[in-house]
Amino acid sequence: MKVHISAAIAAVASVAAAALLMPLPDAPAPSGRLGVVGPIETVSVEAGRFSYAVAGEYQKSGRVIEGPVVERQFRRPVEIMKYQVSVAEYAACVTDGACQPADTRAAGDAPVTGVSWRDATAYAAWLSQRTGDAWRLPSDEEWSFAAAERFGPEANGIVEDDDGANPAARWLAAYRYRADPKERDMEPKPRGHFGVNSNGLADLGGNVWEWTETCFVRNRIDAAGRLAEATTNCGVRVIGGQHRGYMSNFLRDGKSGGCAAGMAPPDNLGFRLVREPAPAVGVALLRRIVGPEGRG
Repeated sequence: MKVHISAAIAAVASVAAAALLMPLPDAPAPSGRLGVVGPIETVSVEAGRFSYAVAGEYQKSGRVIEGPVVERQFRRPVEIMKYQVSVAEYAACVTDGACQPADTRAAGDAPVTGVSWRDATAYAAWLSQRTGDAWRLPSDEEWSFAAAERFGPEANGIVEDDDGANPAARWLAAYRYRADPKERDMEPKPRGHFGVNSNGLADLGGNVWEWTETCFVRNRIDAAGRLAEATTNCGVRVIGGQHRGYMSNFLRDGKSGGCAAGMAPPDNLGFRLVREPAPAVGVALLRRIVGPEGRG
């Protein structure tokens, strides 16, 4: 049966108005388990343009080169957790049987570490089910945009003063430079220890690197400077921290290896999540009534 669009919109407005007067349902119960979801503090990073150093490895004539820097536009705000997911918050997911215990000695409001990309995505799925919101890992673009000045131009870890004879020389030099343990305190710190950035996010660029949903890509550039080949490997994911890194998705300890581009290993692996905006009540109802293409 066909439904006239104007009549459908009027019906939606009436139903939406009534819905606003109804009490909101409680979050899904944990089915008798004991995991507790506390308040989640987020920051809304306003939409805008930014310069983005594209993630991935770039090679030209067998030599690793810097990737391109491009202008990107976010047309809507990015809502992201102010803090990294804490030990206590992750433990609630473990209590519910939805997450594996983390390999960490920290406690309380310290960021959970010793978690893999798989652990982080399992937590995001559990939190989404428990709260009714859509939570996920940020993309590398979203993470870089939110990190702002805490994510510097040296993110790719390339050292420029090599002679080019050995493509691995710059990676080895960068690794030695950043792997030097002198004056490094690798113990995870309580929330807020590293301060906030210009967007109001805490502890970016500290000693916890954060998982993103972005896959590692190896790119080959031809002699004319054009992209000749791109190989995507989603078994390796991009991580953000003091510099950008690439880590096998099952690893929980960055120091055990797995940085795809040969950079210094991260001190700790943790994460924070992005919350997707909820669709407007009227839009959701209209889609149900007239269909995604405006047909009844």
